[in-house]
Amino acid sequence: MQVFDTAAAHKQILDHVQQLIRLTEEEETYFLSILKPRVLRRRQYLVQQGEVCRFENFVVKGTLRAFAIDPKGQEHNVHFALEDWWISDFQSLLTEQPATLYIEAIEETHLLQIEKKDIDQLFINVPPFERFFRVKLQNAFIAFQNRIFSTISQTAEERYLELRRRYPLIEQRVPQYMLASYLGITPEFLSKIRRELATRH
Repeated sequence: MQVFDTAAAHKQILDHVQQLIRLTEEEETYFLSILKPRVLRRRQYLVQQGEVCRFENFVVKGTLRAFAIDPKGQEHNVHFALEDWWISDFQSLLTEQPATLYIEAIEETHLLQIEKKDIDQLFINVPPFERFFRVKLQNAFIAFQNRIFSTISQTAEERYLELRRRYPLIEQRVPQYMLASYLGITPEFLSKIRRELATRH
């Protein structure tokens, strides 16, 4: 496993945060003080169904997936997170109820974590973060709504092209069977879509 570069990770998350809000040096110092570095091995779980999710997680490096398992044991991928994305089981984090999702590292992944109680205190000590996380939550809701709409109204090919647009490098980072699950199709059908697209270009 690679060594966690805390200084580089702190710079990365500050650059990310300050795309939306401005912080004083004192606020930056406080924010960095509540972050907890964590490294996940490939295939290691960040959260498992039934556990309470207690952290919001910023991806410094690596790739994760959030998925559910149906009564037949079939996995359904619902979300991927790459560098500069946030990931958690939001429902569990906010309600402190057991998680409904599994979150797993697809490759070695470096995270900066913020515990729920520290987020609450962060809003008090650094009020601009309320806006930051509100915007992030709004964006997540919009993405969720768009995903539902695409499932209802778009063809599998259109959903695949939209996935490539949103995650340009995802096919290099995520196995085909996971992408197919996210799209709601079989790996074989995804291969067929790729072949057909390749013949058109």
